[in-house]
Amino acid sequence: MIEQSVEGVVARAARHPSLLVGLLSLNFGILFFDRNALNFLMPFVKPDLGLSNTEVGLTASALSLSWAFAALAVGAAADRSGKRKAFLITCTVAFSLCSFLSGLAGSFLMLFAARLLMGTVEGGVMPVSQSMIAAAVPRERRGLAMGVTQNFGSNLLGSFVAPVMLVWFAKTLGWHGAFFIAGIPGLISALLLWFFVEESRTPAKPADTRNLFANLKEIVFEPNVALCVAMSVLLVSYLVVCGAFMPLFLTKVRGYDPTTMSWVMGTLGVSAAIGSFVVSHISDVFGRKPVMIVTSFLGVILPLGAMYFTGSAWTLAAIFFFGWALTGIFPLFMATVPSESVAPGHITTAMALVMGMGEVLGGVFSPTLAGKAADLTGLSAPLWIMTGLCTAAGILAFALRETAPAVLRARAV
Repeated sequence: MIEQSVEGVVARAARHPSLLVGLLSLNFGILFFDRNALNFLMPFVKPDLGLSNTEVGLTASALSLSWAFAALAVGAAADRSGKRKAFLITCTVAFSLCSFLSGLAGSFLMLFAARLLMGTVEGGVMPVSQSMIAAAVPRERRGLAMGVTQNFGSNLLGSFVAPVMLVWFAKTLGWHGAFFIAGIPGLISALLLWFFVEESRTPAKPADTRNLFANLKEIVFEPNVALCVAMSVLLVSYLVVCGAFMPLFLTKVRGYDPTTMSWVMGTLGVSAAIGSFVVSHISDVFGRKPVMIVTSFLGVILPLGAMYFTGSAWTLAAIFFFGWALTGIFPLFMATVPSESVAPGHITTAMALVMGMGEVLGGVFSPTLAGKAADLTGLSAPLWIMTGLCTAAGILAFALRETAPAVLRARAV
């Protein structure tokens, strides 16, 4: 296989960056379709396997834990070797097979193991993908490109199509069959990446011979990276807790049937897909910092609306739509700001660190703690946790140093 340099993403995609963005966004969308499948199928899985709320949280924690370590390990390996296409295709095939394993689960332990393995193979996909975007897209358009790569496909497929289609499949074929169907698109995506993403023939740059710990120490002492890590912990927690417990809250507490729940939750996917363009583009024009502050605080209306709004499901869906604009800043603190704050040779590792720490400290612990709180006090507890998480993230965003090129040029003038 042809080795790829840090700058060389793809010969074809280098000439047509929109092709690269489209393929990577589609691939990450299919990945999130598989990752989120259990959340939307949980109203079927939980009674069938006899799971407690704590066990529901543990399944989400398992995936986040292995995802985090895989993100850091694969990100660092990609920085050293430059073989990004090989990593990407291998992980894509593997996470598709893991969806089949989830469909075979007949107990909590088997389901837990399948999710643990899925996180292991999914974790490196986004750091590698965003490093390819950073190399191929000019800085002035990087926020928009990274936003579309991370948020458009993942939310259109993972948060809109997934709840609607998977609930229908589960009602028609059973939840086991829904998992089997969810694994098919990833295999198709791997073929598209194989045929349309061509690795550059440019020789790879010499690898950084320093050990991983030395690189991480240098990266962590960059204040923007440290702040992005903290925001990642908080907002990944928000995202995972919402995914794990909001479908249960809507069906068990609010009394919605699974179909209505799937459409209300699907609104989140539409919101984030639009936000992948709008929020990221606004950050390119007006700056990363103000956008990250405002949208973090906007996230409080989603859990509060779910708990206290008593009108129609359509209006509740509109509340969810605006509250979920929060996810528009995920590419900013996970990819754009770190990539604009560290040396080019550390971009993939910096992004992997932010994503990995968010998954370990946020994705691993928060759903288990939220599940325990739900067992003790009721299903409203996870929603109150969400409210506090996004509020804390908004406060942290005030300390960020602006990195948007257009804003920095305007200030210099």
